[in-house]
Amino acid sequence: MATALRWLLAPVWAAQIFTGAKSFCDNRILGDPKLNERGLHVWRIRLANKMADMRRAKLAERLDPADRDEFARNGFILKKNFLPDDQFHALVAEIANTEAPVREMKQGDAITRRIALDPEILKRMPATEKTVNGEAFQNLVRYVATYDAEPIVYIQTVFAQVDKSAVDPQTSVHADTFHPTMKAWLFLHDVEEDLGPFVYVPGSHRPTKRRLAWERRMSVRASKLDRLSQRGSFRVSAKDLKAMHLPPPQKFAVPANTLVVADTSGFHARGASLRPSTRVEIWAYARRNPYLPFAGLDPWSLKPLKNRQAPIFWAALDRLEKFGLGKSPWRARGTMTAATPPSAAAKS
Repeated sequence: MATALRWLLAPVWAAQIFTGAKSFCDNRILGDPKLNERGLHVWRIRLANKMADMRRAKLAERLDPADRDEFARNGFILKKNFLPDDQFHALVAEIANTEAPVREMKQGDAITRRIALDPEILKRMPATEKTVNGEAFQNLVRYVATYDAEPIVYIQTVFAQVDKSAVDPQTSVHADTFHPTMKAWLFLHDVEEDLGPFVYVPGSHRPTKRRLAWERRMSVRASKLDRLSQRGSFRVSAKDLKAMHLPPPQKFAVPANTLVVADTSGFHARGASLRPSTRVEIWAYARRNPYLPFAGLDPWSLKPLKNRQAPIFWAALDRLEKFGLGKSPWRARGTMTAATPPSAAAKS
């Protein structure tokens, strides 16, 4: 029976080679040690980065050359005082006072809360709408994402050390996936060094010979690695970074109104919080098929779909759970502000 199932799934697994599929444990071809020893995983990385470079070149004129140089060098763009003071203060006040439906996910001792910035919410939040749909924000996130496509944008709150559970897995330095992808943080309050700052290894987004050699070794050993690494998000040690001639992770202890846009195929993490803390931010994410030759042609830019990716994604997870096809990690917690303390139910 197992052999028959493998034969049936083989065409699907083969087709996924040319997609963003990354799990070594869910796809027998991607996870095959012999194929990866011969270079399958590394070939996918090389091709994905070549295509990403082509797409970014089409978007390059939208950015200041200094921003492009910073990204090429570090794998991130950091913009302090991103918004004019009056716009930023209006944004912070608006987010602090707006109640909206929230979803939460608990990982280890941390709870991540998100408010989807769909069209209905944005109508009630003019300062937020002006920020996330403004050219300054959109040009940066689209360039790093390599696509002229709508990012998914949330108001995100991270509650650290909500209980005495296991350590938050996001605090381990890792790469999200094997190909260029984008995450962005606009911090609404000062970020202290010991209260869970964003952490990034400068230059780790580049597919250097040493990085590719490490990727090859990890792909061959994938079945023996931790659960998240098996699923394609490799964890990296300080020893590995040194062997790749990469610097130690940089902590982003930055003032309020700082925007960080990063390629999270580079090594990054959520810094450890030494005591209970709450961090509110605007958070954006973008990941498409890494092998598409064009930068645009985004269906999510069409008016009926614009800014609706998050609610559609959550609804799909709920439907799958209803039919017994998995459990959504994103639990609906009612209507509240971004910084309302999490409930006892959310902590359990």
